[in-house]
Formats: sequence, C-alpha cells, structure tokens
Amino acid sequence: MASELEPEVQALDRSLLECSAEETAGKWLQATDLTREVYQHLAHYVPKIYCRGPNPFPQKEDMLAHQVLLGPMEWYLCGEDPELGFSKLEQTNKPSHLCGRVFKVGEPTYSCRDCAVDPTCVLCMECFLGSIHRDHRYRMTTSGGGGFCDCGDTEAWKEGPHCQKHELNTYETEEEEDPLVHLSEDVIARTYNIFAIMFQYAVEILTWEKESELPPDLEMIEKSDTYYCMLFNDEVHTYEQVIYTLQKAVNCTQKEAIGFATTVDRDGRRSVRYGEFQYCEQAKSIIVRNTSRQTKPLKVQVMHSSIVAHQNFGLKVLSWLGSIIGYSDGLRRILCQVGLQEGPDGENSSLVDRLMLSDSKLWKGARSVYHQLFMSSLLMDLKYKKLFAVRFAKNYQQLQRDFMEDDHERAVSVTALSVQFFTAPTLARMLITEENLMTIIIKTFMDHLRHRDVQGRFQFERYTALQAFKFRRVQSLILDLKYVLISKPTEWSDGLRQKFLEGFDAFLELLKCMQGMDPITRQVGQHIEMEPEWEAAFTLQMKLTHVISMIQDWCALDEKVLIEAYKKCLAVLTQCHGGFTDGEQPVTLSICGHSVETIRYCVSKEKVSIHLPVSRLLAGLHVLLSKSEVAYKFPELLPLIFVIFLYTQSELSPPMLIEHPLRCLVLCAQVHAGMWRRNGFSLVNQIYYYHNVKCRREMFDKDIVMLQTGVSMMDPNHFLMIMLSRFELYQIFSTPDYGKKISSETPHKDLVQQNNTLIEEMLYLIIMLVGERFSPGVGQVNATDEIKREIIHQLSIKPMAHSELVKSLPEDENKETGMESVIEAVAHFKKPGLTGRGMYELKPECAKEFNLYFYHFSRAEQSKAEEAQRKLKRQNKEDTALPPPVLPPFCPLFASLVNILQSDVMLLIMRTVLQWTVEHSGHIWSESMLQRVLHLIGMALQEEKQHLENVMEEHVITFTFTQKISKPGEAPNNSPSILAMLETLQNAPYLEVHKDMIKWILKTFNAIKKLRESSSTSPVAETEGTIMEESSRDKDKAERKRKAEIARLRREKIMAQMSEMQRHFIDENKELFQQTLELDSSVSAVLDNGPVVSDMTLTALGPAQTRVPEQRQCVTCILCQEEQEVNAESKAMVLAAFVQRSTVLSKDRSKFIQDPENYDPLFMHPDLSCGIHTGSCGHIMHAHCWQRYFDSVQAKEQRRQQRLRLHTSYDVENGEFLCPLCECLSNTVIPLLLPPRNVFHGRLNFSDQPNLTQWIRTISQQIKALQVLRKEESTPITASSKNLENMDELHLPEGFRPDFHPKNPYSESIKEMLATFGTATYKVGLKVHPNEEDPRVPIMCWSSCAYTIQSIERILSDEDKPLFGPLPCRLDDCLRSLTRFAGAHWTVVSLSVVQGHFCKLFASLVPGDNHRDLPCILDIDMFHLLVGLVLAFPSLQCQDFSGISLGTGDLHIFHLVTMAHIVQILLTSCTEKSGMDQENAAGKEEELAVLALCKMIQQYTGSALKEMPSGWHLWRNVKAGIMPFLRCSALFFHYLNGVPSPPEIQASGTSHFEHLCNYLSLPSNLLCLFQENKEIMKLLIESWCHNIEVKRYLEGERDAISYPRESNKLIDLPEDYSSLINQASNFSCPKSGGDKSRAPTMCLVCGTLLCSQSYCCQTELEGEDVGACTAHTYSCGSGVGIFLRVRECQVLFLAGKTKGCFYSPPYLDDYGETDQGLRRGNPLHLCRERFKKIQKLWHQHSITEEIGHAQEANQTLVGIDWQHL
Repeated sequence: MASELEPEVQALDRSLLECSAEETAGKWLQATDLTREVYQHLAHYVPKIYCRGPNPFPQKEDMLAHQVLLGPMEWYLCGEDPELGFSKLEQTNKPSHLCGRVFKVGEPTYSCRDCAVDPTCVLCMECFLGSIHRDHRYRMTTSGGGGFCDCGDTEAWKEGPHCQKHELNTYETEEEEDPLVHLSEDVIARTYNIFAIMFQYAVEILTWEKESELPPDLEMIEKSDTYYCMLFNDEVHTYEQVIYTLQKAVNCTQKEAIGFATTVDRDGRRSVRYGEFQYCEQAKSIIVRNTSRQTKPLKVQVMHSSIVAHQNFGLKVLSWLGSIIGYSDGLRRILCQVGLQEGPDGENSSLVDRLMLSDSKLWKGARSVYHQLFMSSLLMDLKYKKLFAVRFAKNYQQLQRDFMEDDHERAVSVTALSVQFFTAPTLARMLITEENLMTIIIKTFMDHLRHRDVQGRFQFERYTALQAFKFRRVQSLILDLKYVLISKPTEWSDGLRQKFLEGFDAFLELLKCMQGMDPITRQVGQHIEMEPEWEAAFTLQMKLTHVISMIQDWCALDEKVLIEAYKKCLAVLTQCHGGFTDGEQPVTLSICGHSVETIRYCVSKEKVSIHLPVSRLLAGLHVLLSKSEVAYKFPELLPLIFVIFLYTQSELSPPMLIEHPLRCLVLCAQVHAGMWRRNGFSLVNQIYYYHNVKCRREMFDKDIVMLQTGVSMMDPNHFLMIMLSRFELYQIFSTPDYGKKISSETPHKDLVQQNNTLIEEMLYLIIMLVGERFSPGVGQVNATDEIKREIIHQLSIKPMAHSELVKSLPEDENKETGMESVIEAVAHFKKPGLTGRGMYELKPECAKEFNLYFYHFSRAEQSKAEEAQRKLKRQNKEDTALPPPVLPPFCPLFASLVNILQSDVMLLIMRTVLQWTVEHSGHIWSESMLQRVLHLIGMALQEEKQHLENVMEEHVITFTFTQKISKPGEAPNNSPSILAMLETLQNAPYLEVHKDMIKWILKTFNAIKKLRESSSTSPVAETEGTIMEESSRDKDKAERKRKAEIARLRREKIMAQMSEMQRHFIDENKELFQQTLELDSSVSAVLDNGPVVSDMTLTALGPAQTRVPEQRQCVTCILCQEEQEVNAESKAMVLAAFVQRSTVLSKDRSKFIQDPENYDPLFMHPDLSCGIHTGSCGHIMHAHCWQRYFDSVQAKEQRRQQRLRLHTSYDVENGEFLCPLCECLSNTVIPLLLPPRNVFHGRLNFSDQPNLTQWIRTISQQIKALQVLRKEESTPITASSKNLENMDELHLPEGFRPDFHPKNPYSESIKEMLATFGTATYKVGLKVHPNEEDPRVPIMCWSSCAYTIQSIERILSDEDKPLFGPLPCRLDDCLRSLTRFAGAHWTVVSLSVVQGHFCKLFASLVPGDNHRDLPCILDIDMFHLLVGLVLAFPSLQCQDFSGISLGTGDLHIFHLVTMAHIVQILLTSCTEKSGMDQENAAGKEEELAVLALCKMIQQYTGSALKEMPSGWHLWRNVKAGIMPFLRCSALFFHYLNGVPSPPEIQASGTSHFEHLCNYLSLPSNLLCLFQENKEIMKLLIESWCHNIEVKRYLEGERDAISYPRESNKLIDLPEDYSSLINQASNFSCPKSGGDKSRAPTMCLVCGTLLCSQSYCCQTELEGEDVGACTAHTYSCGSGVGIFLRVRECQVLFLAGKTKGCFYSPPYLDDYGETDQGLRRGNPLHLCRERFKKIQKLWHQHSITEEIGHAQEANQTLVGIDWQHL
C-alpha cells in the first residue's frame, strides 16, 4: 500500500509547496465573505495535508500546515511578511509583568512559606532564583503539570511579587491602560476577523460529534473513502489490558501495541487502524468485545479520515493562537473578546462556554491544548480573567456534574482551573458576593451525596471501588471551598456579610446531615458479624476539618457575623436535639445533699455516634465569643447567650449542650475499658482517628471545650453527678462503704477491673477539663503558647527529628504548624552524623511545664513520657514527683470552671479513692487511680496558691480548698480528713513510687497555709513550719545515705561471689584454658604477617628473597566448628567469595565483548574496560561442609520454587548462596593455601644466577624448543624413528627436559576446589557456560587476581592510607587466598596450555618468530602482564634442571616488565608540554639518565619532538606514573611469597618510593636497570618502538592511556537539589517523541539521564524485556548500577536483573533529614560525606553485597520487579 501512495503523495506535496501564502492572503483581503473563503481553503487543503496514511508524520504535517494554512493567516493579520510584522508588534508591546509560564510535568515549583498568600502560589525556577524568596523559608515540589507561575501577581504574595525579570518599571503607573492603543485600526480589524473565524472553526470541529460527516461548510466535493479506527483513553483499563487487546484486535507486535498504548495514554487517543469502513469496524468490535467483561468497554470510534484531519488541524490552530498572542498584549485582548463574546444562542453560547461545557467529551490531548490556551490568554489578561471567572462560576454546577460522570483525572479536567480564580482574594470575594459561590459549591456537594437515613443524615453503604471513585471526585468540591475561604477578608461589605452567612447556612445544613451519622450500638454476647462502613464518614470529616476551622476564622474577623453565626448554629443544634427528650424518662440524682434532674441514658446500651460537627462548631464559636469579649461589649445583642447563662430552663440548657460530647468521651473510656471489644476494628479505628492529629482539632479538642463551656455555666456538683451517671459509676460513689462490700463479696474480677478503668478515665477527664486552658479564648494565652506546649510534650517523650515533630502537630490550611517560630525557644538542635538524622532535644528549663496528663498523649506516649521524665529527675538527683505545672488563668467566660475542684462531689470522690487506698482493700483501687487523685489535689493547691498570690486587697478569696481537705468527713462514719489520709499514706510501703508526690503535696499545703497566715500576720507559725520541714529534710538525707550504704555492701558481696565462681571454673577446666591460650598466640602470629625478621632488609622476591620460617596456620570451620591445619596434603578449607565483573576502574565503558565464546582475554588493555573483582567476607569452611551446605540450599530452592515464585535475594541457578555466618552474598569459594612457591621451591639453588641478558636468551631457547615440540606433536607421525632423530637435532638448552611432568603436591579435595574457583571466575568473567578444560580459565584467574589488587591499591591511595597498614581482616584474607590460589592454579591445568600462555605473554616483551599479531606496548596493562608472567612461569621452570631458580625468574620478569612500563610512561608523557619547569643546572644522575633514555626512544620512534622537557620533569613523571604499579607489585609479591612488609611502609604519610624499591629489589634509581642491561634493552626498546601503533599514536592518529591513571569518581552533583529537578524536567523520553519522562533517573557513574519505569524505553536483554536502568547497568557498570531517581530523591542500587534496593540519598534538608519522595518539600542540599559513602561502596565493589543485606532485612524489596526500572 505504501508504495502505491508514494508518487501520488509526492505530487501532492509539490502542489502544496507551490501554494503561496502571500497570494492567498491577498485574495482574502479582497474577499467580501471572508469566512466562506477561509473555510473553502481549509476544506480543500486540510485533508490533503493531515491524515494521509496509517501513521502520522508530525514534522512534515506541521511544515505543510504552516506553509499552506497558517502562513496566509499570518500574512493577512500583519498585512506584510509575518517575520517583520510580528517583530514590530513585539517591539511596541510592553513586556508583561506576569510570568504565566505553564508548568510541564515534573518541573520544580517553589512556594514561599513566609510570603505566599496560600500554598497554591508558586514560582517557576527562573523567577524564584531572581526573587527575594530564595533567602526565605521556601518549599520545593515537582509540578504535576498544568498550573502556572504566579510571578508578578500582586494578590499572590504578601511581599516581593515580582522577580528581577518581571519588575514593574518605576515610571509605569499601576492602573490598567488599554493594550489595544499600541495597534493600528486595520491590524485590530484584521486580527478580529481572523481570530473570530479560526477560533470558531476550532471550537466547532473539536466539539463535532458525528463520525462520518463534516460540518456543511467544510464538506468536500471529492471525498476519499478512508476511515480511522480511533481508540480513546480511559482511567479504568490498565496498560496491560490495552496492549493485550490491541495485539488481538489489529494483530500487531507487542512493541507496536506498547507504542499505541503509550500514545493513547499521553494524548488521549490514537488511530490503531486505517482503511475501509468495514476493516476498521471489525477492529472496533474486537476491542469492545474484549474489554467489556468486567468494566465498561474501551471507547473506540470509527471516524472518517477528513474529520480526524480537521480535528488535528483544529488543535494546531489553538496552539497557533496561543503562540501568536505572545507577540502582543493587544492580540491577547482581542482573542479574549472573541472567546467571551455571547453567540447568537444567548446563554452559554460564547466559544469559551462551549469548550468548557464539552470538556468531558473531549479527549486528553484536546483538553490540555485548550486549557493551555485559556491560561495564556484569559488568565493572563486581568480584565478578562474576571469575566472568565464569572462564566466559570455560573457554569460551576454543570461542570462539576460532567466531571463526576467523566473518568479522567482532575488534572486534565477544566474543573482544575478553579484554583486559578478561587485562590485570588479579590476574585473569590467578588464571586461570593455576586455569584453566591460559597452556597453554590456547598449545594453542589450536597447534591452528590444523596444517600440519607430516616433522620436525614448521610449514609454510606459498603465502599465499592466505584463509590470510592465517585467519593474521591466529590471531595474535589471541598478543595474548591477551601480555596475560596483560604484568604481571609480584611474589610467586610454588607453584601459579603449577607452572602457569607447564606453560605454559612448551607454549611450548617451539610453539618446537620453529619450530626450523629454512623451511630453504633454495643455488641453484647457475640462478636459483630460484618464490620460496618466507617471510612467514608471519617474521610469526609478529615477533608472538612480545615474548612470548619477556616469558617470559624472568617467569623472571628467580624463581630456581627460572629453573633449571627452563633445564633444560627444554636438554632440548628436545637433542631438536631428536637425530640431528644421524648421517650427518655427523667431521673433524679443526689449526692452530698445536692440533687439534679437528668435523663435516663446509658452509653453501653443505646445508640451513640462519634460525629457531632454542629455541637463542635458551636463550641468553636463560643470560644471565639469569649476571646473577642463580645459578651461584655454588647450584652443587648446576646439575649440568646444570656438565656443560656442565666436561665437554664431554655430548650438548650447546659446539660443538653454537654450531653452528646460527654457520651462521645464516655464511649472512648468504655472502649478503653474493653467493654466494646465485640464491635471489632471499625470502632477501634474510629476512636483512633477521633484522637488523631489529623482530626482532633475539630473533634476531640472541641468536645473538651464544649464540656468546659457547660461546666462554666452549671453548678459543678450537678455536672459531676451527670458525669458519674453517664460513666455508669453513680452507684459506686453514692453508696457508702462500697469498698467494704466489694471486698466481702469478691464479685466478677473483670467487672471490677472495668469499673477501675472507668474511674481512672473519669478522673483523667476532670483533669483535662480543668487543666486544658491553652486554647486562646478558654485560657488567657495566645496561639504560640499552645504550639509551644504541644512541642514541649512531644519532646518530653523522646528527642525527635524535625519531620516527626511536624507530623505530630496539627497543620492549618496552609500546611503550616507554626512550629519554626517557637522551636528555638524550647529545644536545641543536634546535627546528624553519617547516618541518622538531626534531632531536637528539649531544653532542660522547659521540663517544669510538663504535664503528665497532657490531653494529646496516647496511652503509650504517656507512659513513655512519664518514664523519660522520672529518669531525667533521677539523673539530676531530684525527687521523682511530677507535680502539675502552674497554669495560666482562665478567660472570664470560663472563670467559674475551677470551682469543680473544690465542689462537694469532687471532694467526695477524692476522699473515697484515698480511703480505698488507705484500707488497701483488694482490687477495688488501682495505683493510676490514686495517681490521678493526687494530681487533682496538686492542681487544686496550685490554683489556690495562685489565687492567693494575685489577690487584691479587699477581695474575698472564694477558693478554699486547703480548708476543705483539712476537715474530717460527715457525721455518721466520721472518716478522717483528706489531709490526714495523705499523711497516713506517706509511709505506706506499697506506695514507694508516689511517696515523692505526696511529700510535694504536703509541702505545698504548708506553703499555702503560710501564705494565708501571712495575710493575717502571725510569724510564729511560719518558723515552726520551716523547722518541721527542715528536720524532715535531714531525716530524708540520713535515710537516703543509709539505703545507699546497704546497696554498696550488697554489690560488693555479689562481686566477690562471682569472682570465686570464676576461679573455681578455671581450676576445673585447666587444660582447656591452656589450649586456648596457645591458640590465641598462634592466631595472632598469623595475623601479623608472620614474625618480623629484625635487623635486615626485607626483600619480597628474587634469589635474595627473605626466607621466612614456615608458619603453622590453624583455622576453624564455621559450619562444623572443627579445627584443621592448612597444608597441601590435608582436606581443603575454603573462604566464601563473590566474583563479579566490574567497571569501577574503567577508562572506557563503551567497550564490551562482542563474542564471548571466541574472545581472547590474555592481554588486558590499560583502559581496564572490564575487569573481574573477587571479594570475600573472610569466613572459612571445610570444602565438604560447604558442598553439603550448598546442596541443601539448592534443594530448598527447588522446593520453594514449586510453592511460590518469588525471587530470593540470591540466585541459586547462578551458583549464588549466602555465607552461612554473616549472610553475605557469595557465588563461589577460594581454597586456603600455604605460599605456593614454597611448595615447589625446594629444588637446587646455585649461587651464580644468570643476569637478565643470559636469562632472556635461555628462556627464548626453551620457548623455541617447546614450540618445535608442539609442532611435532600436532603433525601426524609416520615413523617413530624419525621422531627420535628430530629430537636429537633439536638443540635442547642444557638441563631442559620438556618431557618431565612434575607431580601435583596437592590433595584431591584441594585440586577440586582449585578447579571450582577457577571455573567460577571464568564463567562470571566471560559470561559463558562453565568449562574446566577451556584454556582461558587460568587467564581469568590471573586477571581477577591482578584486578582485585589494583582496585584495593586505588582505594588505599584515594584514602591516603598506607599500603601495608592495618587492612580489614576480610580484605587481607581475601587477597592472600586469591593470590596464592592464582599461584597454585596452574597445577590443575594442562601444562602445555599454561606454557603456551607464558610464551605469548613473554613474546609481547621479547619478540619471537611465531607470535606476530600481539598488542603493542601501549595497549598492555603492565601489572596484568606481570601477574600473568610470574604465575605462568613455574610451568616452564619445572622442566628446567639447569639450576636457574624460580626466584631469579621472578626477579628478571619483574625487572623486564618494570622497564617496559617506564618506556610506556615516557612514550605517553613525552607529548605533553612541560608545566612548571625547574631549572637545575647540575642535573642529578636520575635526570640525566632519563634524558638519555628519552633521546634513545626518540631516535627509534623517529619523532623529533619540538622541545624536550627537562630531566627533572621527566623523572617526576616517571616516578608518579610508576608508583601505582610498584604498590600493586609489592602487594602481589607480599601475598604470593609471604614475606612480611617492612615496617617503614606500614606508616602513612610519605610516598615510600625508596622503601618500595628496596622491598621489590629494584635500584632506587630505576634507570640503572637500563644501564645494567644496555645491549639487550636497546634491541628490545627498538622492537617496542617500531610497532605501527606507536607511530600512529605519536602522529596523533589514536589515543593512549597516560599514567598515573586518574581515579574514577561518581559524577559531580549540584549543591542544590532543585537544579537536578530542573535538569530532569527538561529531559524528555528519547523514544516517544518529545514526551516528558515520568521517572527520570540519573546514572551516578556516568551522568546519563534515563527514562525509567516506563514501557516506552524497555529494551530486550538476553531475551527478556528490561527497563532503561537495567539495560544501562549492563552497558555502563557490567551489571551493577547506582542511580538517583530525581523525582523521588532516592538512590537506587541495581545488580543484575533481580536484585535491587533503595538507599538513602546524599541530599539533606536543613534539619539533617532526607526527603524520599519529596513529600515535605524542604530545600535540599548535597551532603558531601554521605555522597562519599556511596562512592566508597562503589569503589569497594560492595553494591551487590549492600543489596543482598537490604533484601534479606526487608522482604518487600524481594517482590519488586527490579528489571523493569
């Protein structure tokens, strides 16, 4: 099909490109009926440009559309070339002082917590950085897309509304001038015409609903017959469902289906088929059929291609309009006029209305285009923003209705624009006054919650998914209401008052439907069968909490409004209580001669509800009345309140007011006493939320206030009797001798326990009523006192981090807790270390404000706080009483509240409890009951003391608590006075804990008595009192001393007994202890690298190698706990090890092995592009124990796989397991060996060893002989005699016996382990199947040994640690075992293979005849070469009986490689210009020698360098460049030969160059090596320099690595996190054209940004689909990756496909906390230490291990599909 289209399309394109914009525009200027002309032009050209085939070509379509369709319009508009015209417009245009930048998804936005009017006022990054707010307290979030920058909007900011870019010029006046004055008349007319036509066209075509015919003006004469099957987005079906369905319906590949699904999700629709009607219809039916099973089907339409074409162009037109109006405010103003002009059909017919009202019918892409246009036009023009807001408010109900029906997210709905108007204070108030917006929103809300019960309350059925969805939508209305109320009015007009009160009425209606909803009845007998629905009601309550608070704030601002609101609220509450007294019989209670009438009601039997918003609102308003003191200013205004105050006969008497809140609190008490156990969890959850910080402000707190209000208007005795009755405790306290009866009857223990808890709860409630006076209006305090008190009590539990503290404080509507303003006054901040977070600790002077019965403590918090405070007091050597703190005075309206403490009923309750305690009878009293009574007594005493201290001269003191507690009880039973009982209890042995408190009470009592007496002067009593007190104090001291003495003696006695027992034990087990002592000494010897041989230079290699006496090494197996000596004949002991590929040292990550099966790894390139690292946790096992353990792990894994298919943190199929002791991830084991050289060393060692030249000659001959032999073996032999002759012809070097095969000294089990580890390294390193016979196995082992040593040397030098300093023992063991293993591995490989490798390696330095294509000297990593040569050499040496020792070979190999490395360094550093030249006239010998060598190299390379650097400079380069090589070699020979390191190198600091040279038997002037072996070195250097690659390098045709290699570091991160967010928000997904990535993730190793966690960027890796990050780990980190997820601010570690974990990010806020998920939005800054820690993990190759530990510790991590990230 495509091929047929081609020529036709090309012809079309040509005809289109020839269409001239200028001519068309000219034609239009002449036209009489412009609309018709334009429409004809569109009808003709649009279908030719858009939708020409199954796949869109956006670039081409846009180009043609601009040329043919939009071009003429621009010409017409400007009347000249648009480029000129528009630039003229731009010049005359005044720059806007509004920013108006529309946010992309994920872009950072900033809100200033100090200056923003509300949290929705945000700035884009550019404006923020140029504003004054960057130095304030700001919040940073990432945008969900859609909002815009409020810079320049004076209503949004209390100060600093403009950034530097949008500053108002000084000469500009503020008043609006008409932007049209800058445009000429005819431009205005033409613009008006073209805008009207095009806007009309776009709206018409986008809201067009027919599928196969166009509007009549756009119909074409010849109409093609092609259709699209168009699939639309919905929020019901998942990605997977859509992909699966599409594969079936339009049989496409999965990749294509993913592409379709992504586009549908992004743009809202996508054509999935193109062609005949039938053909498309068929796809449609399959899609509908496949998706309609559970839910409504996906929306699919078959649309005519020309309609789709016009719709696509319609969107193009809208974005074009948006870009055109950017040139001039005048154009913007015209577009706004066109959009809001009423059409012919009257109401709602303007273009803007039509678009808004069809919002829910449009697809996602179309919505976002027109929303953007509205934002850049209507919302940027303040005059029209107002008009638009009015249209929006008029259509509000309809828009919300559509939104409820629609299933798209709110972000893409037009209703989301509400935030733009409702938060602007002037607009919001105008809409309230003129459009009655507040009432409309509440009414709309009520319309959507239709389900009511008989009493008209809301009723929520079971929460189905659909209902939850609908309910979530309805909640967005509450959000709008919050926006409208968020900025409080400063001036009230009558209109505003009236409309606000109307809105208040509507709001009361809403609350009335909530009053008493979800009532519950106590289950008795059996457990509730089905948990009732409770969440919906609480969700509603939570959402409304802020609105309720804000409405109260509004009321508080105007006294008239407050009084009106109060009356209205009372009236509604009266209605709610109507019929309240019917059917509930009155009952009279009497105690202590007081009696009160109340109704018979029992919480535990009747219905009770926790939702009482009307009562609580009234409580809130009452407090405001008290605070504003209206009651004293306008008594005539308040007949209602006065009725309540003075006459309690009104229908709403105080007993009625307190009834419901009291029931609620009783319910909580009973739940706590366990009476409602059978009502299940739903009730427990409700009680939890009732007290929870999110709800308590408008629930629990207000109930307390309501009770306080009631008490302050009633006789406290009456109140207490009603309360006893509701708590169902009336019987207990009104019956005399209840305690005695109970103890004689011994009734049901549970019942007693229950009553005890209820009494405790009731006492707690009384404490709260009297003590909680920190709300402004109840007590004489301000808002900061309240917050301070909250913080003090939170911190008295334990020190807390900033975020914990914020969570425990209630937030206001601006998400502020007010904490920062007071925290400095009450707490110290402690900075965090490397882990953990910053903590606030309470200042010690604040401890005196601690109240044990603080009403926001949960039970657990209370006991923790009590424990913590007592502990503190003990530490400070104070007594441990926690007396009640001194309280602020009540406000006048609540002043009578304190009398409850001295009322008769209260005293009776106190006396009763104390009496029970004195009698100490059975179960009837509890310690916490007593503790509460003591607290109450303390409170009363504090009150009286304050009254006395603040009393005026002539006032009578009415608070006489001290007198009342001194009197004994009433006549019949004459109980002792409260005071007497306290004195009795002071010495009761069973009250140890409360002793201090009782003492404090008695002391305070005495102080008050003194105060009273001092007012009636009598000094005698005073002295008496003090004497008494002092003597008691002395007694106290003596008592304490005596106790301390007893305790000391007891301790000494116990210690003596213990040491006696110890001695006894040692005597009995003498021989055991002897053994351990010996063992300890041997172990320590092994650890110290053997005994240090003193007074001689230590040499690590060569004939002069220091001989170290053999060490016996005994180790214990961690599995069977048996000990064993390590030697060559015994069973193998192994270390758990983990082998992994690594690019940590890599200088070129882009390289990777193309064909691992045939790749030859013999030479390592100096860029170390991918090495093999071996690590170990250092735990030792027997080989057979490990084998058994591993088999059991495998068997367990197979069983587990059949049960559940979860990943574990290790992958058994790849040979992984966890170390049985430390659970460290491992995948193989290394055998423990003695130094392998010593095992073969025992042979002849003559004194005259050959020098380098002789040695090279000998070795070369041996190699030649071997090669001839190998050839012989490979050619077929005809006669054996011939073979023998050849043998004679071959001049075998003297003493060389190539037919000799040495005996393997190792036991079978060690040989097996050598092979096991070798194969594992080979398998991991090359990613191939294991094969013991492969000749590359030994190479991989040597390579791993070299690479591991190099990486450890790098870490040590980066951290400036000494080379042989105290290494961690796991590293030390690992290096020792790895090096010795590598040295012994050749014994289990065929000799000829190792010899072959040796020959090849040797030939790279000493050219032979056979090896031609070897890498040049620049492309070999010399340390890898050294390790290979040294470890392969024994395979040749073992057949040499001429007396050359192994040590000699080592030495010569080392010297040879060192010289090659020096040449390598000189070659790569000669080319650099010398930096700081230091002229040394008399050059030292090193410098002269270097210069000579350099000249020689130049001579051979034939490149005369322009200028020779000085000798000093060259020598410095050589020294610096060779240092890492020498350090690595020292480590290597130290571990290989077991020669201890000289103590000089163990110190840190200097570079140790000379010491290293001595240890490695090198001359400290390295160039002596060249001078000693001049002849042969000339030849070798010549051969090295003649390589073609060296020439190419020197001519600049290729690069080479220079030395010393730089250490790799993780990328540099910016100091401020927001610049990262900004970078990520500009990053678009590389696969789906220009779409913003949802989870941009940055690789911390190379800095690449990736589009993670999305279908678009999945790639195939080894036959599996993996996400972008996983794919990147393979290309960048050979399987291991470290990423930063930018939107979440989270570090991600990945290893392989199944392993990953999250790690705490290196960014902290000012409080030393990380913010994963950016939930708090505090500014974040880079913490260098934490970043270094991540880098260290990477350098140490510990990422995989870290993931393993994390996954073992947290099982949820195992279930995540890491490969999709």
